[in-house]
Amino acid sequence: MDLITISNHLMTVTADARGAMLHSIRKDGVEYLWQADPKYWDMKDLNLFPYVARLNGGKYLFRGQVYSMAIHGFCVGADFEVTERSDSSVRLTLRDSQQTRKVYPFPFCFHVTYTLEENRLVKTCQVVNTGREELIFGLGSHPGFQVPLDGDGGFADWYLEFPERSTPTRVGFTMPDCLLSGLDQPYPLEDGLRLPLSHGLFDQDAIVLKELPRSVTLKSDRSGRSVRVDYPDMPILGLWHMPKTDAPYVCIEPWLSLPSHHDYVEDLEKQADLIHLPAGEVYTNTITITVT
Repeated sequence: MDLITISNHLMTVTADARGAMLHSIRKDGVEYLWQADPKYWDMKDLNLFPYVARLNGGKYLFRGQVYSMAIHGFCVGADFEVTERSDSSVRLTLRDSQQTRKVYPFPFCFHVTYTLEENRLVKTCQVVNTGREELIFGLGSHPGFQVPLDGDGGFADWYLEFPERSTPTRVGFTMPDCLLSGLDQPYPLEDGLRLPLSHGLFDQDAIVLKELPRSVTLKSDRSGRSVRVDYPDMPILGLWHMPKTDAPYVCIEPWLSLPSHHDYVEDLEKQADLIHLPAGEVYTNTITITVT
């Protein structure tokens, strides 16, 4: 680990330059981020780039050539460089290399910046196309949060609440490989606003939703603590904890794009929800984590 800590008068946040992942989010001495108990999940957070979730057979096509890539791309374990730093902000940068080009044949520069603003942690991801042709990619975040927060109540006392009534669509997956099945279904919320938490929710792995508000809050009527995640430019939300366990956390995962289909290997140039970034341009996407 290569840990970097930023802080202000309300919060202290630690990030790991290895993977540019969150390591700790603390307010009032309370830890909000899941702390990687290997019994349930030995990670705390992930950066999903340049692909979100699984590829069919771990492979994709680009201009007639087959490439292999692990789940969620190659940021996990990658050494990011600290390129900017202040007391309350840090920017971590990964550039293409001989190693990345073996699995992803694009020149790029990927910045992850964490900035504290009062009780908010602003995470800004920037993808820079440093090549001469378009850059194709997906993007997502994967932070886990303690449930309960500060020991207030049990897991089932907590819920996820959206700011506006909606009936999202649950993205259908094949099991056990978690690839797109094409069998999407409505996913009604309690009063159109709430998703009460229970361990059984995740027995069939992640709940992946679309057509829903771009903000969600983890909260409980038994606690004054909460976590709100705002993801204005992410159309997809993944929710997860380790299936068929009593894991005391939930991952709130804003996604820009979906995994691949179960019945064919994706052609990167044809997958509908990926970003096509022209040469020399910069793509910016920001999520905000607000803790109370």
